[in-house]
Amino acid sequence: MPKITLDEETVSRLDSLRVEDESYDEIINELINIYEAEEMTLFHGGDYSSD
Repeated sequence: MPKITLDEETVSRLDSLRVEDESYDEIINELINIYEAEEMTLFHGGDYSSD
């Protein structure tokens, strides 16, 4: 697995999102899943504008 370096502000933001003893790996995976779900929703939403 690749290693990444995060600045203090990013770590602080991640800490504020963590629930109980959730690992950084778990919270980052959850954020990626949310991002992908939103991306799919936008992609499949289509353009419903009327001309």
